[in-house]
Formats: sequence, C-alpha cells, structure tokens
Amino acid sequence: MTEGNFVDYVKIHVQSGKGGSGSSHLHREKYIAKGGPDGGDGGRGGHVIVKGDKNLWTLYHLKFKRHIRAEHGGNGAKQRRTGAEGADEYIEVPLGTVIRDTETQEIIHEITEDGKEYLIAEGGMGGKGNWHFKSSTNQTPRYSQPGIPSEEVDITLELKVLADVGLVGFPNSGKSTLLSVITAAKPKIADYEFTTLKPNLGIVEYRDFKTFVVADIPGIIEGAAEGRGIGHRFLRHIERNSTLLFLIPADAQNIIKQYEILLDELRRYNPEMLDKDRLVAISKSDMLDAELKVELKHELDKNLGAPYLFISSVAQQGLTELKDRLWEMLNKDIV
Repeated sequence: MTEGNFVDYVKIHVQSGKGGSGSSHLHREKYIAKGGPDGGDGGRGGHVIVKGDKNLWTLYHLKFKRHIRAEHGGNGAKQRRTGAEGADEYIEVPLGTVIRDTETQEIIHEITEDGKEYLIAEGGMGGKGNWHFKSSTNQTPRYSQPGIPSEEVDITLELKVLADVGLVGFPNSGKSTLLSVITAAKPKIADYEFTTLKPNLGIVEYRDFKTFVVADIPGIIEGAAEGRGIGHRFLRHIERNSTLLFLIPADAQNIIKQYEILLDELRRYNPEMLDKDRLVAISKSDMLDAELKVELKHELDKNLGAPYLFISSVAQQGLTELKDRLWEMLNKDIV
C-alpha cells in the first residue's frame, strides 16, 4: 500500500431513511360502496450500519464520501399493503476503527470484530394505515400516521492500526529502514525528518511459517501528547500494539534521555500505554567499535531500566536476535 492511499481519518455526514407514510385509503369496489378503511402501513426507512472488515487496512475508500444516506421507506397502499422497507446503507471499515460523534467527540463504537455490525443511524418506523384506527364509534377513519423522520449525525472515523509490534522513535531513527529489512514492506526512506507521515505495516516471517505484524509509527516529537505537529494522529496508532519496540540510534547524543522523552510522551497521552511490553533496540550499532559498545552497555545496564539489544539494519546485525526477542514477548502467555 502506498503512503498516499493510507487514510486514517474521515468525517462523514450520515442520514438514515425516513419511514413511509401510512395510507388512509377506503375500500371501494363494484357493488361495495363503503367497504371501510384498508390503508396499509408505511415501510421502515433504511438504517446506516458500520461493519468491520478484516480485509481492509485503510479508510481510503471513504475519503471522498462526505454524505451517506439510506433509502426512505415506501408509503402504504390500499388493500392493507405495507410499503417497501428502505435499503440499509453499510459502511465497511477496517478493524481498529473508532467512531466518534463529531460534535461531542464522544466515542460511539470501536470496531474490533470482523463482520460485526453497529447501528449508527436508525431508520424511521413506517406510519400506521387507517385500518388500525377503525373502532365501533369510528367505522371509517380517514387519517393515518406519517412515518418517523430520519436520523442525521456527523461522525468521525479514526483508524488505530492493529499490529502486534509498534515501532516507536524520533524522526529519522531508522524505523522505516528496519521495517524494510525484516518485512516485505517498502516504506519511503530518506535521510530527513518526517519521511513517514502515515503508518506502514509489515509482516515479519518468523520460523516455521509463523508471522507477526509490525507497524512503523511516524516519528514522535517532544510535545506530541499536546498535539504538536500531528502528534495525536501519530500516538493513537500505538495504543493497540501489544508490544512497543523503541528504536534509538547509536549516534544519539543521549540514548537514555531520548528513551525517557519517548516514554514521557506516551505517559502523558495515555498512562496505560506504559503497561505494554517494551524493548529498546539501539540502531545503527555498526558505527560502534568494540570498546564503545562495552562502554555503552555498562551505562545502559545501569540507567536505562528496560531490556535492550544492538542492531544494524544496513549491516544486518542483530536482526535474528531481535525477531526472537519480539516473538518471545508476543507469546509469553501462551503455554
């Protein structure tokens, strides 16, 4: 999937169908001058329904849909014929999509199951025909009910990428390069900040045909938790990852300081994110000689407070060990 086709934020105005009006018809046929009421009921208006689809990875198919309307119910007719029900309108979205009320920002639904349907706007009920209102004191009612009006709501769809491992790091820390090496993904790679503006997903092929999914999350900057840049749009993709892989380059001025800043951004955005399993990978470690690596290990053992390992995507160093460690973390609770 190209970066331009990855859409993770869409606003849509949805409207259900209104119910059809009941009929106030009076029965008439040859030799029967006053046959009484026989107006049928109106049909139900169509619902607007959101449905999870595991085969979708983006909201791109909804990018240019600003209005979605279900069909109105048909009106009732003579001989107690009920109007046709309005066709429901389905909005298919990837798993991991959050539906919010645009006005209140209240979460309406979170889509996490394939094929499960969620009612967003209910179609109006059809009105009753006049035959319902016949009584001993009113043999020929000439009135019927109108259909219930449609519902309208503005919704915002936000996609939180569903992946096993989320790559977390500052811009230009080597996340896209790592993803391109350990998976078949082909993210955009260049030597400048914010090359990645949308999450890239890749499937890591592990031993014995086992696989797990890694998401290259766009680089975090200080203040992302307050929404600097497009920080919130970056951070929400990390929420659903079960394991976080922090990538910090070996040539960083202060590796421990960078790790603490990344942790603090996650903490301020959502403290529960710190409950996830964490692993720190020191990238570009082929730049380190043996003496520097020993010195750095001594400092990290003492002050980092998290498991770590040295890797180099370019030199293909430490990648097998990295996959092993991630697989163990993902499957630690499986007996």
